[in-house]
Amino acid sequence: MNAARNAPPDFSRLARLYRWLEYLSFGPFLWRCRTHFLPQITNCRHALILGDGDGRFTARLLRINLQIRVTAVDASPRMIASLQNAALPHRNRLTTEVADLRIWSPATAEQAEQYDLIVTHFFLDCLSTGEIAALARRLTPFLAPSALWLISEFAIPQSRFGRAIASPLISFLYRSFRLLTNLRQQALPEHHRALGASGWILHDDQSHLKGLLVSELWGSSPGGESHPLFDPSIH
Repeated sequence: MNAARNAPPDFSRLARLYRWLEYLSFGPFLWRCRTHFLPQITNCRHALILGDGDGRFTARLLRINLQIRVTAVDASPRMIASLQNAALPHRNRLTTEVADLRIWSPATAEQAEQYDLIVTHFFLDCLSTGEIAALARRLTPFLAPSALWLISEFAIPQSRFGRAIASPLISFLYRSFRLLTNLRQQALPEHHRALGASGWILHDDQSHLKGLLVSELWGSSPGGESHPLFDPSIH
């Protein structure tokens, strides 16, 4: 019983349907959220992508940035298989690993790297605030100076739309994913607080669907300095 309770959420049964469920529920907006800051990370050379689902973003990043190498980690073997298939033309620049990201660290990988980009698209909402803070601390020793963190997430805006639509919708999504995947987290974590406490600085953000979705680009530069891998003039 304890083992089942502590097991990571398993999205394997959704692997084949992931894209179509996404389009049926949110149309193109989740994809637009993921790709909003793509033009601004073209200088990155080694990305750590956590929980990318079926791998469409990983494949796009490898296709448009021919210099980047990607390490992709996910708890679902089927999602990793889908990601590998999506990124097949660029497999020589892709390393994958199946692992529980609540406890995983690059130190457990065969070859730890210095990452200048972390990507988490609709993944941090599977973790608690404390788990996000712990993840950020575990990743810190493996980051290149002035690394970037690209995030896509759900949000509940402070508005009538947030109270009447966004909040009950997100509650419904959490209940559904608990039934389908054993997801234990049932409320949006405070990832801003967790990352801020770990020294990350929010450089830019963009909301979508009246604030229900948000794209964010964070940097690890101390003191809010201009980030060498981030060009704020590109949108």
